[in-house]
Amino acid sequence: MKTSLEVEYWVVDESGDLVSPGTLLDMSEQIDPEFVEPMIELKTTPCDSMTELQGEFLDLLERVITAAREQDKRLVPLATPLSSSPADIPFREKRGTDLQRQIVGPTFDDARVCAGTHVHFEQSNVPDQLNTLTAIDPAFALVNSASHYRGEPILGCARPYLYRRSCYSACPEQGQLWSYVDSVDEWEQRLESAYESFRERALEHGVDTAAFEDEFEPYGAVWTPVRLRKEVPTVEWRSPDTALPSQIFPLVESIGSLVSHADAHGTAIDGEPTSDARSDEPLALPAFDTVESTVDAAIQHGLEDSSVQQYLRQLGFDPSSYTPLADQLPDKHLSDREAAALRLEAADALESELSTRRVHA
Repeated sequence: MKTSLEVEYWVVDESGDLVSPGTLLDMSEQIDPEFVEPMIELKTTPCDSMTELQGEFLDLLERVITAAREQDKRLVPLATPLSSSPADIPFREKRGTDLQRQIVGPTFDDARVCAGTHVHFEQSNVPDQLNTLTAIDPAFALVNSASHYRGEPILGCARPYLYRRSCYSACPEQGQLWSYVDSVDEWEQRLESAYESFRERALEHGVDTAAFEDEFEPYGAVWTPVRLRKEVPTVEWRSPDTALPSQIFPLVESIGSLVSHADAHGTAIDGEPTSDARSDEPLALPAFDTVESTVDAAIQHGLEDSSVQQYLRQLGFDPSSYTPLADQLPDKHLSDREAAALRLEAADALESELSTRRVHA
């Protein structure tokens, strides 16, 4: 099963202040701008193995970081910039962004402070792939890289709260976790329903019908944690924060094993999660109510919540092997200068991992 990866990073100058990536965007077709200026996305091609995926991504990351340092810029693997207000982070000029802001409302601004990791799996046994990624959604807590927003420690995992509970609170079908499905047809029916609801809201908020339909189509009008994409095509998990490669790759490998098992043997929703990949039995998944309650606990408390740890262990993860960056941040108000210094520390940690890779190459 081919897998690809997309990771978003903040771009800062040598003082830790957010800046535009500038010519870094011109280095490769595997580098994309994001809808806010000081963010950049690095993406791999579909890879046949985790070794290939890791090698391709780290090669690209190393080239970008080297070019950034030549321009006195750094890449920062944090889910939020910690202290900056949305008003301080400019949008890129993009019609779809302007329309989303008009449709969703003021809370859409919270999305501009979120940087994440997206994992794509080649579509095969699609309903079971979707359901597996839905069940493992609380695993975002394993790579949680920010608990601060506008300088304040708000919740255990800031990004999923800001993106799901705040930004898309008025349009939950556009940005929150959907329940399990029995078929692709069922998922696409939900997609059409969500699209129509989004369209109706757009019209209510003064968006011209032609403008809406020119910019959005059903597949491109949902930003849910798990979704289908037409490209390749893939099943995408969008929940994890951006984080250090040493955290991202073990997570992607574990999730890939679960998705592969479900793809080969199916899933069974029986309320008692388990992940014995050695068996030929269907992958047992918890009831969706349990998934939702665990997601809420993870957003509130991260890995500090014992129920989140227990849930993840039942699915085969080892929470003790992860050290989320957010857990290393001070649990207090951060001034702008303190936040800038912490952004630089995160950039140092990212560059240190690549230096270690070069030493062992």
